[in-house]
Amino acid sequence: MAIEQPEPRVWNGLFWVIQLFICINAVAKSFLQESRGRMLYFYSIASPSDFVLAKLLFNSLLMLVMSLLSIVLFSLFLSNPIQKAGPFIGLVLLGGWSLSLVFTFLAAIAAKAQQNAAIMAVLGFPLIIPQLLLLMKLSNAAFNPVLTIPLSTVLLLVALDVMIIMLAVILFPFLWRD
Repeated sequence: MAIEQPEPRVWNGLFWVIQLFICINAVAKSFLQESRGRMLYFYSIASPSDFVLAKLLFNSLLMLVMSLLSIVLFSLFLSNPIQKAGPFIGLVLLGGWSLSLVFTFLAAIAAKAQQNAAIMAVLGFPLIIPQLLLLMKLSNAAFNPVLTIPLSTVLLLVALDVMIIMLAVILFPFLWRD
């Protein structure tokens, strides 16, 4: 707010960094807040794949709402330099979904490591930085009326998301048994 109207590249970078911290605070703590007794209860009523898919779905929906709220607040407080609002909103929803999937899976791993949230940072940032840079690069096209958003890169993001879901479904049962 001190800058008043940042240039589009600064606006974009700030937006995605804020999205990262929103995801860490809102989504990543989903497994870390569960007590041992509650996890035992979930263990008795649900299969591991159903449980992790439910967590992924809930956190995805939560992050989609938070992402839309972020766009509104950013536009309200820092003006709106976006030239192509539709594609940008689509990228923000895809990016929010991507961030939520990665950090939900990392929160499941961290929860089994004696509730150590530092493990999420150690494991998460090397995984999320390339994805965040890709999202920033893609969303820069929404600030320029001449540039187009390459479909192949968007499909790459979707493929990464599908891969994370598959890894969560395959690997979470091994964490669940512990």
